Amino acid sequence: MPAPYGLEIIDNCASCAWTKEGFFCQLSSPALKSFEEVKFTSSYPAHAVLFVEGQMPRGVYLLCKGRVKLTMTSAEGKTMILHIAEAGELIGVNGALSGKPYELSAETLEPCQVNFIKREAFQRLIHDHRDIGVHVTEQISNDYQAACFQIRSMGLSRTAEEKVARFLLDRATTGKETNQGIRMNVALTHEEIAQIVGVSRETVTRTLSDLRQKSLITTKGQSVLIRNKPALEALVAA
Repeated sequence: MPAPYGLEIIDNCASCAWTKEGFFCQLSSPALKSFEEVKFTSSYPAHAVLFVEGQMPRGVYLLCKGRVKLTMTSAEGKTMILHIAEAGELIGVNGALSGKPYELSAETLEPCQVNFIKREAFQRLIHDHRDIGVHVTEQISNDYQAACFQIRSMGLSRTAEEKVARFLLDRATTGKETNQGIRMNVALTHEEIAQIVGVSRETVTRTLSDLRQKSLITTKGQSVLIRNKPALEALVAA
């Protein structure tokens, strides 16, 4: 089905060409049938807000394609990115389970297809289908690990260089090994990286420049090549 924002809406999960290892992509046939009956499929442009911090939860959002940033804002207006959700992830789980206001805001970074499931329907799915409950538990575990990474990066890292190095090493886990080093795509602005690691945009720009001058990395657009991984790891371990 044609859709705005350069996306093609796929309504049927069973015939989805985007299927991958992830949340609802690996459900049993009965669970998938029940899911299909309660989901609402929509497409969103970049920078669309799915929900905001403090809003009462209406349900959960299954991200089928695209990326969504999950942010928290201080009373002074400082924004922190806690996680970048990728396709296959469920967004807003904690609020849907607890009934308490969302603790984060969710905003699309690029055009996205999202399946929305109302809170009551989501809770019935968990109750009626064991495999859905297992996947929800895995999602909560992944969210916890993401929070721990943020604590290590922001609370335990002593310098901006260490914070940026830790960020790059985390991204490198999904990079590609080449003869020159580990190549990865970092589709984030310096401002967004700054909001992840907890420093200013200017500090991110300066630190990346320093790492290039030391021949630890090279950058070209969104492409980053880690040329000296042991040296980056030494910055984190120092």
